[in-house]
Amino acid sequence: MPASILVGYASQYGSTKAVAEAIAETLREGELVVDLQPLREVRTLAGYGAIVLGAPLLMYRWHADAKRFLSRHRKALAELPVAVFALGPIQEPHNEAEWKDAAAQLEKELARFSWFKPTALTLFGGKFDPATLRFPLNRLAGKAPASDIRDWKGIRAWAVELKTNLAK
Repeated sequence: MPASILVGYASQYGSTKAVAEAIAETLREGELVVDLQPLREVRTLAGYGAIVLGAPLLMYRWHADAKRFLSRHRKALAELPVAVFALGPIQEPHNEAEWKDAAAQLEKELARFSWFKPTALTLFGGKFDPATLRFPLNRLAGKAPASDIRDWKGIRAWAVELKTNLAK
């Protein structure tokens, strides 16, 4: 297992940050050295043996900070094991069509980086709080209800699996 792992995240309203924190905490429980940082603040990947990269799908687009991170660190990322998670659906955990659409959009976004082959890739449910939205999203949201379908048990289980996946 790599000596030091970066858990980097992009987060618009804090939901993805909370998931990244849970993943980092779970990895640390395995006595791993884990650094947790917003993607936009990462300047170098020197010293890391593996990367966990998380970002939300916002309106079916992967967060711009994640795409910039991949472009900026292309050379280093091509040499490291990288696990990717995204937060997608926000309303119904059992709406198969919404999950398929979100997974397809994530694959489409990642396909723009043909050189990038993540070691692990997953999609989690997200959180939606219309009270936190800024203009113009607050207008587009209308009267949509707040929701939180993040599966904390599943998130932590995925982090435990990472110990094996990132060692490959």
